[in-house]
Amino acid sequence: MEKERKTLTGRRRASSPLSSPKTKRIGRIHVYTGDGKGKTTAALGLLLRAVGAGLRVCLIQFAKHGCFSEIRAIRTAFPGVRVRQFGTGRFIRDAPSASDIRAARAGLKELLESSRSGRFDIVIGDEAVTAASLGLFSQHDLLSLVRARNPGVELILTGRGAGRGLIRAAHLVTEMREIKHYYRSGMPARSGIEF
Repeated sequence: MEKERKTLTGRRRASSPLSSPKTKRIGRIHVYTGDGKGKTTAALGLLLRAVGAGLRVCLIQFAKHGCFSEIRAIRTAFPGVRVRQFGTGRFIRDAPSASDIRAARAGLKELLESSRSGRFDIVIGDEAVTAASLGLFSQHDLLSLVRARNPGVELILTGRGAGRGLIRAAHLVTEMREIKHYYRSGMPARSGIEF
């Protein structure tokens, strides 16, 4: 109990088998998909936990562009977290534009480099799954990236429309399913809750 208390209060840090220099890190692939709310939120919760454990984290966002609440908080509280955004600032309703495709492919390249470099323990591709399902790059491109990552990297991919190949390749898949949502009654997205 005393050891637990000291760890929880931050006076003494417990070593993690994931970050122990004696243990070779084995990264896993997580996919958070589905039409429900919470995919990015789950990934950001994992980011928070990882930073608290002293892990090196990179967050790459495909659909977002700008300094939303979570990005302001990460940059203020955790300046060591690498944050890169490759969204164009618009919602893709129909066919993606050439600039959408260029931005997404630049993000895919960054995601590949970050997941192979060895500089990060955890790499998050927020809305990478959505980008593939919208045709900004192919499901095959995303699956190739998964296979090419450094095996010690924990790779987190979020977004709607995960393909079967990605689901088979992942070690953990969570599907967020919308049962009920207040935006259907006309409530707009709120700062601090949805963005």
